[in-house]
Amino acid sequence: MSYVSEVSSDEAPTVLIVDNNQMSIMRLREVFRKRGFAIEVCEDGDLAVDEYIKLDPELVVMSLDIPSLDGHLAALEMREHGGDSRILFIAPNRLSELAVHATFSAGAVGWLAKPVTQSQLDEIWDQVLGPIPEAPGLEDLDQLYPEDRIKPEPDTIELPPIAELPPLEELPPIAELPPLEAEASESSGPNKKGKKKFLFLLVLIAAGAGAAYQLGYLDSLL
Repeated sequence: MSYVSEVSSDEAPTVLIVDNNQMSIMRLREVFRKRGFAIEVCEDGDLAVDEYIKLDPELVVMSLDIPSLDGHLAALEMREHGGDSRILFIAPNRLSELAVHATFSAGAVGWLAKPVTQSQLDEIWDQVLGPIPEAPGLEDLDQLYPEDRIKPEPDTIELPPIAELPPLEELPPIAELPPLEAEASESSGPNKKGKKKFLFLLVLIAAGAGAAYQLGYLDSLL
């Protein structure tokens, strides 16, 4: 996440504040607003490197404990890209030893303990504006995280070829079935004749039974 302050003067120097603590961001915005800086804020170390390349700010004020890419590595990435930006680390007192090491390694102009105040910055302001130190940590940058530094481009990834299916005309033909009409006509003939004979016998039996009943009835009358 990044956003720009209300300062819009083209002549104003730019400070890129990299921190994910909202209280710290608010303090730093106020401190550098009073010094006439155009302020941009970024809360992610990896994104901060992209913002640095795009903005080329005069000053980067960066926390050491930020997400995705810690402040030390992000600073080394910025220094490797080049430019004349000055980097100022900020860190809580519990990380003072790490802050001293990172300041030397990344060639930062110094570091400040959180929470940063106007008086703290005033004390080292001449040092902030002084010469930019060398960054000896650049020699060890590849060893710090070699796998994450080089990310393959999407168009360089080659996918395995898809196996080709045989054309439809080469598939074996489906066996032809005899027409349904022919089977029906052949099988229905004998069945119909048998049904007619059966009905005829039933009629004869019924007629005989009726005749026998009538004869019996006449005999009873006589």
